[in-house]
Amino acid sequence: MAEKVDRRVRKTKGQLKLGLATLMQKQSIDGISVKELVEFVNINRSTFYLHYADIYHLLDEMEEELLEEIRRIIRQHPMGIEEHTFSFMEDIFQVFGKNKEIAKALMGENGDPAFVQKLRNILEENVMKHLEVLFPDIKDDLVYTFAFCLSGCLGIMNRWLFENGTESPEHMAKIMFSMVIHALDLDEKYEQLLKTKQVEEYRE
Repeated sequence: MAEKVDRRVRKTKGQLKLGLATLMQKQSIDGISVKELVEFVNINRSTFYLHYADIYHLLDEMEEELLEEIRRIIRQHPMGIEEHTFSFMEDIFQVFGKNKEIAKALMGENGDPAFVQKLRNILEENVMKHLEVLFPDIKDDLVYTFAFCLSGCLGIMNRWLFENGTESPEHMAKIMFSMVIHALDLDEKYEQLLKTKQVEEYRE
C-alpha cells in the first residue's frame, strides 16, 4: 500500500515538474501562479500544497534533483583518467537528455541564472582538483583554460538541448571530450601521463 502511495506521489510530482518546465519555456517563473500550473496539468490546487509551499519550492526541488544527479555522476567517474572522463561526459548527456524539458527550462531564457552558476561551481570544484594533480606544470593557467572549456561544454549542451539534437549521448560525449583535450593542448601530454607512475598511483 505504501509503495502504491509513493508511486502516486512520484507521478504527481513528476507532472507538476514537467508542467512548470513547460510553462517556464514560455514565461518567467515570476509570472507563473499555482493556479495556472495546476490548471495546466489538471491537478487539484490542494494536491499541490500537499507537497509544496509555493512555485519556488517546486523550482528548488527541480534544481536540486538535477544537481544531485551531477554530483552522483562525479562520484562514479573521478576526473582525470580518460575512461572516467569520457564516461562522465556521456552520463551528463544521458541525464540531461532524460530530463530534457526540465533542463531546457532551467538553462533557457526564462531559467534561473543561479542554477547555471551552481552547476558551474560543482563542476569546477570537482574537476579542477583532479586536473591540478595531473598537470602541475600548468597549474597557474588551468583556471583560465578550464573556464574556457567549461563555457564551451555548456554551449554544446545548450545547442543539443535547444536545437532538439538527435545525436546520442555517446556521440556528443566524443565531441566534447575531443574539444576539451584539444582546447587544453593536452593531446601528447595526456598520452604521456597515462603511461607514468603518477597516473597509476592516481588510479589506485
